[in-house]
Amino acid sequence: MRRLISNYPSVPAILYFVLLSWSVQLQAQEEALSHALAPLDPPTAAPGFSLADMDGETHALADYRGQVILLNFWATWCPPCRHEMPAMERLYQHYRDKGFVVLAVNQWEDPDLVFAYTGELNVFPSFPILFDPQSTVSQDYGVKGLPTSFVIDRDGRLVFRAIGGRDFDHPEILQRIGDLLAESP
Repeated sequence: MRRLISNYPSVPAILYFVLLSWSVQLQAQEEALSHALAPLDPPTAAPGFSLADMDGETHALADYRGQVILLNFWATWCPPCRHEMPAMERLYQHYRDKGFVVLAVNQWEDPDLVFAYTGELNVFPSFPILFDPQSTVSQDYGVKGLPTSFVIDRDGRLVFRAIGGRDFDHPEILQRIGDLLAESP
């Protein structure tokens, strides 16, 4: 029996290799974020909302009418959300002076937790982070999983949707946002 056991690796070694394999798979999934945006045909009116940010200031969707909006639903426990946040910041910085805004709507979490989380990112988001503590806004948008993002045109219509993490500063997404910004309000 001893000889049979000695022919097999130890439990800690097996556990190590399972965790290593899982970590490599997660890293590969995070590195391979899509850049596809699904067109919504026909475009539909974006449901209105008002949510507070980390400082308690209220932001209404109507406040951003006439701008192109990336509306992102996310949470701190979501690995693709962590991975796409810096790309959203780069996209925001690229177009913010041209009438583009990112609204990141956190689901169910406390502002203190989110503040600590954003401090761990390699890029601190400068766009508004809003709080949907009961997930009512995400329900209005039909969000089934995180992250889920929508692009809203200057007329307040949902024109694109992305379910799952995205490489938001990919040239194809930059082009789509640029095309929407070029349209007259």
